[in-house]
Formats: sequence, C-alpha cells, structure tokens
Amino acid sequence: MFCEVYILDVPYALDRPFDYAVKDGEPVVPGNLLKVPFGKGDNQRIAIATRLKETSDAEHIKPVHTVMKDRFTLSDEMLGLCLFLKERTLCTFGEAVKCILPPGTLGDTPNLCMRKTYTLTDSQTAKAMLSGEIKNRSEGQKEILRYLLPIGSADFELLRKLPGVGSEHIAALMKKGLLSLTETALFRNPYEEMAENAEVTPVILSKAQNVAYDTIEKLLLTDEPNAALLYGVTGSGKTSVMMKAIDRTLGLGKTVILLVPEIALTPQTVRIFVSRYGKDVAVIHSMLSQGERLDAYRRIEGGEVKLVIGTRSAIFAPLENVGLIIIDEEHEHTYKSETDPKYHARDVAAYRAGVHRALLLLASATPSVESYYKAKCGSYTLVPLTERYGGAKLPTAYVVDMREELRAGNTSPISDRLLSSLRQTEEDEKQAILFLNRRGFNSQISCKTCGEVIKCPHCSVSLTYHAGGRGKMLCHLCGYQTKPFDKCPACGSDKLSYVGFGTQKVEEDLAKYLPTRRVLRMDADTTGQKSAYDRMIEDFREERADILLGTQMVTKGHDFPKVALTGVILADSSLYVSDFRASERTFSLLTQVIGRAGRAGEGSAVIQTYSPDNEVIRLACEQNYDAFYEGEIAIRKALSYPPFCDMVQLTLTSEDEGELYQTSKTVKEEMGKLLAEKYGGIPFVIYGPFEAQVYKANGKFRLRFVVKCKLNRTSRLFFAEMLGKFASVKKTSLTVDLNPQTI
Repeated sequence: MFCEVYILDVPYALDRPFDYAVKDGEPVVPGNLLKVPFGKGDNQRIAIATRLKETSDAEHIKPVHTVMKDRFTLSDEMLGLCLFLKERTLCTFGEAVKCILPPGTLGDTPNLCMRKTYTLTDSQTAKAMLSGEIKNRSEGQKEILRYLLPIGSADFELLRKLPGVGSEHIAALMKKGLLSLTETALFRNPYEEMAENAEVTPVILSKAQNVAYDTIEKLLLTDEPNAALLYGVTGSGKTSVMMKAIDRTLGLGKTVILLVPEIALTPQTVRIFVSRYGKDVAVIHSMLSQGERLDAYRRIEGGEVKLVIGTRSAIFAPLENVGLIIIDEEHEHTYKSETDPKYHARDVAAYRAGVHRALLLLASATPSVESYYKAKCGSYTLVPLTERYGGAKLPTAYVVDMREELRAGNTSPISDRLLSSLRQTEEDEKQAILFLNRRGFNSQISCKTCGEVIKCPHCSVSLTYHAGGRGKMLCHLCGYQTKPFDKCPACGSDKLSYVGFGTQKVEEDLAKYLPTRRVLRMDADTTGQKSAYDRMIEDFREERADILLGTQMVTKGHDFPKVALTGVILADSSLYVSDFRASERTFSLLTQVIGRAGRAGEGSAVIQTYSPDNEVIRLACEQNYDAFYEGEIAIRKALSYPPFCDMVQLTLTSEDEGELYQTSKTVKEEMGKLLAEKYGGIPFVIYGPFEAQVYKANGKFRLRFVVKCKLNRTSRLFFAEMLGKFASVKKTSLTVDLNPQTI
C-alpha cells in the first residue's frame, strides 16, 4: 500500500504530492500527519497524507517513518479545503494545513493541559508508615499519606500546597507503589464562567426585523447552498435577526459559524452569545493563548460545540453539519489575510457553505461594493433593514471646516464645535467617543533649516514622536525606536519642527480643556497586554470614563447606550491615498463612527475635515449608502475596477536595490513571453513595475506589478507558473496576491 503526501515545509516550486510506502501494521488514513524521510539526506520532515493507493509509478519509494497518532487528523472536507486554498490563493499545501490547524499543533509535543490526580492504592501500608510500624523518615511523604487517607485521591496542585511537600515526595510514593496516577485532559476556556448560567430567552423582533428574518428563514430551510446580504443601517438591530437565525439553525440540529472583525470581538459581543448558548459555544481569536486556541479546536473537533464565534481564522473550525455561516461587518478589510495563504474569509465561507448546503449570511451597514453589486445582480439575496430599532433616530452630523479653525487661530486638533459638544455631554452626563487613526504625539519631525524629515533607517516612513518619560521616536512599521533628536541628522541645525498630531496629543488637549472629564485612550500603545482592550471597553461601559479616544478599535462593534456624541478628529486621513478603495473605506469608517452615537436616544457627530465639500464625507454624514454606492459603482465600471474585473498584485522584495530592479525587468519580460506563447487568449492589462506605497520596509525594498484580468483556472495557472519561476530567485523574492484589499 502507498500513500500520497504533501511535505509541509517546501518552497512553492516543490509543492506537489510525493508517494511513500506504508509499513505493515501501521495503517495510514488520509488526513494523518506523518514523519517521512525527504531529500538526499533523508531528513525527517512533517507531511500530511492526502490519499491511499495500491500502486505507484514513482521510483525509489521511501517508507513512511512515523504516523503522528497524538496529532489531529484532517477530515476529507478539510483536505479539500487545503486544495481549494492552494488553487485559489497560490499558497503551498503546507501553508494551508498550518492555517487550518491551531497554532502549536506541529510542535514536538502537543500543548495539552492535563489534570494529574493521585490515588492512594494501599491504605494499610500507609497507616503502618504513619504509626511507625514501617519506618519512613520523610515528613513530606507522611504529610501526603495523612492527607490522602480520609479522601483517597487529590490533584497534583493540592498535594504540592501541603507543608513540606515537593514533587520528589510524590515520585517516591509512586515508586513504592502507594500512589497511582490518572491524567485527564482539561479544556482551557476563558469564557467558561460566562457560560455557567446560560439562558435562551425569546428574541423579540420588530415588524421590519421580522420581514428580514422571514426571508432568511426561507433560505435556511431550502437545504441548498444560499447566500444573502443583510443590509441594515447602524442601530437597526441586525444582531437580533442573526440571533434568531442562529436559534432556528441550532433547532434544526445543525451548527453555526459567526465571524466578526477582530476589533469588534468585544466582551459585549462574546457575552451576548455565550450567556445565551453556554457551553455550546467556542470562541477563537488571536488574543487567546496558544493553549486556549488548541483546546477550543479540540472541543469543536470532539463535537462538543454547536456555535463557533471568532475572527477570520474561525472559518476553519472543524464543525460538522454546518447550517449557517454569518460574516458580520462583512466589509472589513481584516477578513482578507495578508500572509500566505492570502485568503478572504468570505471565499472560504462560500466554499464551506457549498460543501454543507448551508446559508452564507453577510451583514453590514456599509457592505463592500462587490457584495452589494452581487446582491443587486441577484447572486445574493438582498435583505434590507432601513430603520433603527425602536424608532431611534440616526445621529445628526456636523461637518467642521478645519481651515476655518486655523484662520481663526485655533491650532489644536479639537475644533471649537467639537469642544462645545463635549462640554454639552458633560452637562447632560453622557459619554463621547473620539476617533483619530494616528497614534503617538506628533506624526513627524522636520528641520526648518534644510527641510529634512527624520525617517526610520530601515523604512521609507517618518518616525513618530511618542511622549511619556523622556519621549521616544518610533517607527510604526518595523518597531525601530530611538531617543528624540536635538539636532537635524542631515545638517546639524537645532531648529526642529514637531508637526502633525496623534492620539497622545489629543489626550493632552482634552486634559487641558476638559480637566474634569475622564479620558480613556485606546490604541496599540495602551492595549499591548492581554485583555487590556477588553478591560478598557468594560471600564467605558461601566462609566468609569467619560470620553473614549482611540484609533479604529473604538469604531466597530460597540453599543454604548450613554454615548451621545462621536467625533472624527481628521476625516481626511484615509481619503486621499493611492488606492481605488479609498472612498469606500472612508465612507464606511465615517458611517460606522457616526452610528456609535444615539443608540438609546438622540445623538450627534462632529466630523472635522479639510475637505468639507467632499461628496464621500457628505454622504457618510447623511448615512446614505445607496447614493454612495451608485456613484462608486459608476466609477468602478468606467475605469474597469472590481467587481468588473479582478486585480492581482505581484510584489518583488529584496535587500539589494540593484538586484530588485534587474529582477523586475526579467519578471516583466517573462510575463510578456508567457502571454505571447502560452496564455495568449487571456485578456490582461499589466501596470508596473512601480514602487510599493511604502518602498522600503524593514530594510527591504519593494516593487510591484498590478494586473487587471479575469481570474479563472487558466489565469491562475499563469500566476502559478510565474510564482514557480520567481518565488525565490537569488536575492529577490516574488509574492502574488489575488484581489488584495490594498493596491
């Protein structure tokens, strides 16, 4: 018998199936992790079996060395998903396997948590030792025996806490045959307490919500793969509709996957579902420890879980009989992975919905242009929710022209309008959320004499000044930091100008203008520790702070009843970047921020901008997605951008700038040659090479090609062939990203 395997750690050019002989008496099944000899030196490598066969045409077949029986075995569905990822994202099979399995799975020993229970096996001998009939000078051993005689057994942790007892005393009693050890696997679940008193209460829907739910229920009951877009304004109650759909799916005996963006996976979100569905829930996200993620996977694979909630990677949860997959805030760019495999969770969800004949439900107040286009064309069923729950009004938005503020002599990041609105929330005993997508104190330092901007030595970006202690200069790309400069490194002048502002600067101004208001700053500098983000959200919810100031993490997935005001400090920061999705991102971000206000009453928003007449900003203030979409889709069609074509980005990276440019010429020539000789029937438009948005990052230079095309099996073969030729050439590497989120 032979088995076909993929080696997990091989370059793209070698990523193909290899045949190995199966030893007698050591059965292999597809999905097993194996150790196999590979290469000229027969080094032991981890591989995964994909299929068995009785014959093989390969020469010099080597035998499988070991079946890793203590590891997970991938199901047929998961093996199929690996092949799907390999074909659709041009990753290696091994990269797909590592993406599906929880972190740490492939280490030397699985990171399992075991409960060690010691049982007294000979009480008569124990009594004889304690009475002196049998000599035993060890007080530690006697202490253990005295403790176990009346109760029989105890966990290792309890025995170690006894006075004078160490591990050596337990080992000695084991050697004498007086103790036996039982090991039980434990599941590390940080949400276990939350699940203790779970209670399923009826979901009460409004008339509009019921109409939406009825459409979703009909799709659920077809037992066919379907896709729907739940498009509802902020505060319309999409969560309640989704919850009722989850109830219905679980009632049918099926399982559910619910995806949310990382920044929206708050304690509030988790509590809503865990307190309802209890121990049937597993939560997966990047802030969990490796052991916690491993145990969540074990619970899911063991059939103990009916609902998986998590971020992008939760789409790979090994649930059986999936009936519903929900992607909340489906427009978020974080659903696309930026590392291999460069998958979009929406594509994987569609694949799994097809396999399980399930419903894929996308939900957003600002759907991605591509998703809304599919809904308009009928590929998705459009499920609209056009009014806020309970008759609540959308916030009133005010646009502040920051040019006028400068003319009036106000150099603070906080406009007079925003300041007066903040003072009004203090009088009304309400809360406010302020958003600025820049951290630090000043965004750059420049020399007034020579004009030099102080940059990171490893990246082509300016260093950001961070206050605190003696201060520091920090690169937000590679993490490089240094002391603040006294003189210009280019000309030696001491006339340095600190310009721009970040969240630290705004925090300082708030303390100056509103000394009695408690400000909570939430950005990457304040949420580095595990659970820091959760604690801050909880503090704000419990009104231990009055103003929540931060970067994008303050804008999504929050429902704070006391928030009456939201403010955007600089609405232009994401608008004028060289990306065709800039308008879409800005509209979505502003709409979401504005929608945080007035969830339980009247609310308002203050949008500060240097472009007050910009159409995107105006429509976001009106919360008018349909008008924004009509304008955006017309532009996309005229310029042939997605959804009217696919975009592919090829990135060349090298520490040697000269080598990089030389390889880019070769890559362009090879693309032209392949298109002329082998792929002539494919309509391609190739742009480049040109510098990446950040040309130098962490000491490496980057050039890009952008290709407009229609992705299908043939065009993917073209990019796969390019990757096979140039994935690692001399000092330059090539990566390919199909439909990247940032161009």
